[in-house]
Amino acid sequence: MTVVALPSGSSSLPSGFHELATVSQAVLDAIPVAVYVCSADGAIVRYNRHALELWGRTPCPGETDERYCGAHRLYHLDGRPLPHAETPMADVLRTGQPAHGLEVMVERPDGSRRILLVQIEPLLDEHGAVLGAINCFQDISERKAMEDELRRSRQDLEDFFENGAVGLHLVAADGTILKANRAELDLIGYTADEYVGRKITDFHADAPVIEDILARLSQGEKLDKYPARLKARDGSIRHVLITSNVHFCDGEFRNTRCFTVDVTDQHRADEALRESQQRLAVTYDQAPIGIAEVDATGQFARVNAALSAIIGYSPEELLGRSFVELTHPEDRDEDVQQYARQVRGEITHYSVQKRFLRRDGSIVFVSVLSSSVLDQQGRFRYGVRVVEDITARLEAEERLRESERHVRDLLEALPTAIYTTDANGRITYFNEAAVAFAGRRPELGKDTWCVTLRLFMPDGTPLPHEECPMAVSLKEGRPLRGVEAMAERPDGTRVPFLAFPTPFLDASGQVIGAVNMLVDIADRKQAEERQRVLIDELNHRVKNTLATVQSIATQTIRTAPDLRTFCENFEPRLLALSRAHELLTRRGWTGVGLCDMIEQELEPYGDGSATRVHIDGPDLLLEPRVGLALSLVLHELTTNAAKYGALSTEQGLVTVRWSASGSGASANLRIDWIESSGPTVTPPATRSFGTRLIERTMTKDLQGRTALDFDPAGLRCTLELPLQQL
Repeated sequence: MTVVALPSGSSSLPSGFHELATVSQAVLDAIPVAVYVCSADGAIVRYNRHALELWGRTPCPGETDERYCGAHRLYHLDGRPLPHAETPMADVLRTGQPAHGLEVMVERPDGSRRILLVQIEPLLDEHGAVLGAINCFQDISERKAMEDELRRSRQDLEDFFENGAVGLHLVAADGTILKANRAELDLIGYTADEYVGRKITDFHADAPVIEDILARLSQGEKLDKYPARLKARDGSIRHVLITSNVHFCDGEFRNTRCFTVDVTDQHRADEALRESQQRLAVTYDQAPIGIAEVDATGQFARVNAALSAIIGYSPEELLGRSFVELTHPEDRDEDVQQYARQVRGEITHYSVQKRFLRRDGSIVFVSVLSSSVLDQQGRFRYGVRVVEDITARLEAEERLRESERHVRDLLEALPTAIYTTDANGRITYFNEAAVAFAGRRPELGKDTWCVTLRLFMPDGTPLPHEECPMAVSLKEGRPLRGVEAMAERPDGTRVPFLAFPTPFLDASGQVIGAVNMLVDIADRKQAEERQRVLIDELNHRVKNTLATVQSIATQTIRTAPDLRTFCENFEPRLLALSRAHELLTRRGWTGVGLCDMIEQELEPYGDGSATRVHIDGPDLLLEPRVGLALSLVLHELTTNAAKYGALSTEQGLVTVRWSASGSGASANLRIDWIESSGPTVTPPATRSFGTRLIERTMTKDLQGRTALDFDPAGLRCTLELPLQQL
């Protein structure tokens, strides 16, 4: 290894620099890190083998570029070139100040680059003059690569957390929200400052639910799609599914990791589906025609009362039996073959007329319309069979067949508008139902395509007669089923209908005419509109109820010193509201009886006699909104009496009297609540939440007034509200 000669006068150098300059090469090479020494002018005096390995070369003394550092080239960490004269060693030699923990990048002659951590100490004489410096440096390329990878991983993890499509939040052991991502904040409408740092219980609509969640997680249990309800910033309630577990460190609860999936829309859809199914069940059972659900083997899985009456067996006797065994032997083959095709998926529906064998041995003629219910993959699930007793109709047809006009008479007997045309669309026949439907009598051989005056598309767009369903069926030679359109009568009224045109073909397959059936669906459209209005009304009532619950919860929590007290006060108030809902439901939300509401609230304290509770007054039917509001007032009075008043002792008595007075707009309802034989009453020092709730409900919600008298013998409360709103 080359050793650079010391400057002249080296024998007089301080011992530190002299020792470094003269130490044996073996000692330098034994140092476990790269080391080199520079004189005051930057010349490299000594270096060890580790320095050569990192530089990838041996410096050449005397070269200008060899001063300060033996590396081939140097760079800043961002890739900018670093001249030798601007290296940390050069700075130390100029300033005499040490440089520790600096990072530089060196390039070897082979083009490879390494990142070095340098530690430079100046070598000074007894007067503080710089004699040289020593640089101890080490390769930290792998460590930097690991740090970069770790930084990227953390950035990726942070990006995953912050920008994930599913709500995610972290909660500490005490229930404090530590962190939440954007999806979580968007879900409930809060900013990070408004959400993070607060208790998770503040945002749950159901206290028992979040208590159960936290209890399970604290025990190390994992939650998968746990249903809960969150309170959004705008006051709405969001239905969610929570998947969560706990991060334990050395057995200590660190935090929970919770994924929150918004299922509010699905919940609403499920509620609407349940309501729809309930309505369908009522329609199913009350339908005047027979309806049955049949499995793939033909066995009845469900039947309505009308079908039971048609066949003569009770619903229980029909379940599990096959429609085949109840069919007349001569009529079985066609129905069995068609149903087998339906099960195989060859057809989705068919109709057949046949005879059923009734339990009493008689025969009933029926018309069966069988339709398929398919799964999402289009496979057969079960069949729906609509069965109509056509015995009387067939008997009439038999009589009509005895006359030459039996075909037309049959068509006239049908309640549906029917007409026929020739191949050119000229009307050749129409029944009276068509006249009633169209509001006019068509001219045979003159009117074309349709019996109506004018036609429109369902959206109101004019529909030329030559483009109507009958015209399309004739021109294309194919039947159409259930095409919706709208007919305008001469008086200007419009009727929505379904058209079922079917062409007539001769033996060669040529179209020779067609028949069309126009089914008036005005009633169905009106029913759909009524259903929409009913759903809107139900949504309105649900929103009002939720607003009431939210108001009760907000006011209760403001006066509750802790969660336990909140639960003790909130749950009874919520139950009171629930009981009022039950009374309203019994009357189909047409109203609630005042007497029923008072009796229900005081029932737990009546003991079956009038010794503790006495009520007197006429039974009045209250409007639902009034009943709900008044139920909260009665609950607060009852709760107060049970805790502090007459109902808190066995001898106490509560008397409730009400009466109506006045007439017209000045008519009022007065309710007197009188407590006696209980503890001595003293006026409260402050107005309680119950008192504020009573006064607010009476004045703002019911436009009435209230008077509270804290008589020592017992509390007296008078409620007055206008009768016109009852």
